[in-house]
Amino acid sequence: MMAVAAAQKNREMFAIKKSYSIENGYPSRRRSLVDDARFESLVVKQNKQTVLEEARQKNNDEATLEQCIQQAKGAPLEQEIELQADQSVENVEIPAEVHEISAEILNETNNASLGATAAGEGNGNGNNTNNSNDAGLTEEEVLLANAAAESTEAENAMQSAAIIVRLKEGISSLGRILKAIETFKGAVQHVESRVSREQGVEHDALIKVDMTRGNLLQLIRSLRQSGSFNSISLLAEHNISVKAPWFPKHASELDNCNHLMTKYEPDLDMNHPGFADKVYRQRRKEIAEIAFAYKYGDAIPHIEYTDVEIKTWRSVLLTVIDLSKKHACQEYRAAFQKLRDEEIFVEHRLPQLQEMSDFLRRNTGFTLRPAAGLLTARDFLASLAFRIFQSTQYVRHVNSPYHTPEPDCIHELLGHMPLLADPSFAQFSQEIGLASLGASDDEIEKLSTVYWFTVEFGLCKEHGQVKAYGAGLLSSYGELLHAISDKCEHRAFEPASTAVQPYQDQEYQPIYYVAESFEDAKDKFRRWVSTMSRPFEVRFNPHTERVEILDSVDKLDTLVQQMNTEILHLTNAIAKLRRPF
Repeated sequence: MMAVAAAQKNREMFAIKKSYSIENGYPSRRRSLVDDARFESLVVKQNKQTVLEEARQKNNDEATLEQCIQQAKGAPLEQEIELQADQSVENVEIPAEVHEISAEILNETNNASLGATAAGEGNGNGNNTNNSNDAGLTEEEVLLANAAAESTEAENAMQSAAIIVRLKEGISSLGRILKAIETFKGAVQHVESRVSREQGVEHDALIKVDMTRGNLLQLIRSLRQSGSFNSISLLAEHNISVKAPWFPKHASELDNCNHLMTKYEPDLDMNHPGFADKVYRQRRKEIAEIAFAYKYGDAIPHIEYTDVEIKTWRSVLLTVIDLSKKHACQEYRAAFQKLRDEEIFVEHRLPQLQEMSDFLRRNTGFTLRPAAGLLTARDFLASLAFRIFQSTQYVRHVNSPYHTPEPDCIHELLGHMPLLADPSFAQFSQEIGLASLGASDDEIEKLSTVYWFTVEFGLCKEHGQVKAYGAGLLSSYGELLHAISDKCEHRAFEPASTAVQPYQDQEYQPIYYVAESFEDAKDKFRRWVSTMSRPFEVRFNPHTERVEILDSVDKLDTLVQQMNTEILHLTNAIAKLRRPF
């Protein structure tokens, strides 16, 4: 019983306490990045559903109380709008740009709206006055209501929004909506309409408005009091989705994303090589605490490695030196030799993460951040967007020097670090990270799989021969020899098919993907990422070390000016090189 209690206590210590991808803990024995991402998706969906249910119930309770108070006073509901049937659209000025809504825009709302919208469309008569659709909130409205509730200033802040209204009684109802917007002190920026494809609905209308957050919520509630409208859907705010997810915009925000999700943990998994070694387990805890305490801007803590740990490092290093000459790609060999020349990769001591971080910064701008173990998929990929690689500092158990069931510093140092010093590969790694920011749960799974078959277990062609560039291969001689043998299948790297290929990490892979080159892999990856559902683009600004969302003309104009300056410098350089002596 004491062992069980101790294991449970340790599990809680290593649980995620504050991660932007999950905020509800995490099981300690997962098997792959894709499994991790799928579990994250499940927890996120459950949390989201709980929050929405609580918000809707609260809103229903408040609406019911408000109705009771007003009925007791014999007065109409506060802010209720009388939408008279005899009002017509001719009495209202409609912007000149009224035209047909594209089918793509309106069709999105069929799946996007939740709660109230769905209830209204399932209601035979569409009368929303006395059913749960009245006070029900869609997901977008919950987020808007939460933003408005932060303070009086937040409630009165101006909000740009797009509203979809399905009109049961024809286009004449549009005048009533515009009158309601005017009553709530809103400004109409754009109106579109089309004949509806839904049964029982004559027209769909898209209305873009500017008004305060509080008034916008009141407007939606008031419109739902009318039986003339089948459903009301809030679509967007500003230039991006109202429910655009949070993700770190600056490297300092990775402090909120560095909590551990373990795969095999020596205190919990009997199959771990260090399970019965109390000294090793205590050592792991001490190093983990150092990583947990690390904050952005700190120097990476120095670890005094033991003689046993240095012996393990030496054994693996000498093996990699022997195998890499024949089986590693040219880029790996070149960077590896640099590390040998600068006496970072030497037999008598383990490299410190700080000296390795300094080496990477000089070569590609990548830096390192200590991690206590395997991170969640979102957290790990997000760090790559800032050219930050989160690395462990503990060493695998001495009884298993050539294989580790989890990432350790030997895997990170010998597998990942050399290629992160190569400009082309560093760029590819960062682009995977940038693609993950704001990606859907399903897309995180796919990105994790692409990462697995490239950065971890990727192969590439070099002078007609297959070479390894994946860190999992270059730091594990057994799988490296398997990957280049005829015992497995080689497929051409195509992100669309690679992203959905199942895999496991308990045995050697039956399938490996071969890239023509790093440049070819990057080109294919970029084209694949462009098809993702994220409604905005991001870029990393190396001067401010911030990720910028490209969602306005001003931002794009600034970026174009910067690019024009760079192109001018390049053009001048080419012209000077072409001048005769």
